[in-house]
Amino acid sequence: MLKQCEGSHAVALAVAMSRPEVICAYPISPQTHIVEGLGEMVKSGALERCEFINVESEFAAMSVAIGASAAGARAYTATASQGLLFMAEAVYNASGLGLPIVMTVANRSIGAPINIWNDHTDSMSMRDAGWLQIFAETNQEALDLHIQAFKIAEELSLPVMVCMDGFILTHAYERVDVPDQAQVDRFLPPYEPRQVLDPNEPVTIGAMVGPEAFTEVRYLAHAKQMQALDLIPQIAEEFKQIFGRDSGGLIKTYRLEDAETIVIALGSVLGTIKDTVDDMRNQGIKIGVLGITSYRPFPINAIRDATANAKRIVVIEKCFAVGIGGIVSRDVRSAVRNRPQPVLTVVAGLGGRAITKASLNKLLLDAIDDKLELLTFLDLDWDIVNRVLEREKKQRRSGPVAEGILRDIGTVSSSIG
Repeated sequence: MLKQCEGSHAVALAVAMSRPEVICAYPISPQTHIVEGLGEMVKSGALERCEFINVESEFAAMSVAIGASAAGARAYTATASQGLLFMAEAVYNASGLGLPIVMTVANRSIGAPINIWNDHTDSMSMRDAGWLQIFAETNQEALDLHIQAFKIAEELSLPVMVCMDGFILTHAYERVDVPDQAQVDRFLPPYEPRQVLDPNEPVTIGAMVGPEAFTEVRYLAHAKQMQALDLIPQIAEEFKQIFGRDSGGLIKTYRLEDAETIVIALGSVLGTIKDTVDDMRNQGIKIGVLGITSYRPFPINAIRDATANAKRIVVIEKCFAVGIGGIVSRDVRSAVRNRPQPVLTVVAGLGGRAITKASLNKLLLDAIDDKLELLTFLDLDWDIVNRVLEREKKQRRSGPVAEGILRDIGTVSSSIG
């Protein structure tokens, strides 16, 4: 059924049709509308046999999800930004215990300074926590990936984050194809947990593991992620057979057949990149796009094969590691190691800054002309940056550094405002 709705509502519908038994909710923008929608469905009876639990914090949300999943319930929660950081300890526990929890991360920047807009800093901070991470380009993909996520999680007994760009997707209204319940039931069978806490047969989970076995435990977590590299495409194909849509998988390719320049990215920015590439193709420029859907596990072989004939790779990422540079691009470099192709890192869209076709077009033309550095910040205002750095240099010589840094933050904000 075609429906014009907000991205958050589309996700709430997908989660509800996946028949969760426990939903743990703590609101934080921009994921709040998802759990609000689910709460309304539980209250009205539209979502049956589900307990909706309002908790006091994000840490409590993940803790309740862990308890529910360990007790044999299909569990779901959602978070964003500082909320994901607050639950970090429990995030690691969920994967370490092998619990198939599904969580939406409505991607949002992390402060300070406070910023509620979109980038990928939050989910990237948890990229090594043992969760599978899959990224949606559109609201249709966000809907589809949530249904697939429950099946992936339960077949592997591993938790899955479905990452969707905050506000850009969560609050955008567009048409989505909402499946009927019979289709979802056909695709996603009732949950049969591999491990269940039962008072009649008590066991201990999460017990201490010493040096003699901890490496093996961590390796087994890695091995299960490697199994996901085979399972994710299989489930995407099953989904396509039932729902008629090609959604999910490890990567998505666009106009790569003869591309000399390949642009790699995750999430909603792929739409703008594709539009830019179409314009450049019309000018005879051989350029294409590779979108990463599965960021964890990272599809090294798929990326290596798809980029085999490219002269250069440009990775546009909405996050970066302070003190070193690119995050996604370092993983891409590992995929194309021992090749002469340069992998160029472009940091863009931090804190919700617009990524425009005009900026991308200029950037990609510079890349083709070999004018880009290995690390580039798209649309960075060098006048502001240099002014602040110069002031900080003077401050180090003449006064308290902390006071100078706080003043500089105010200077940047007021200059942009």
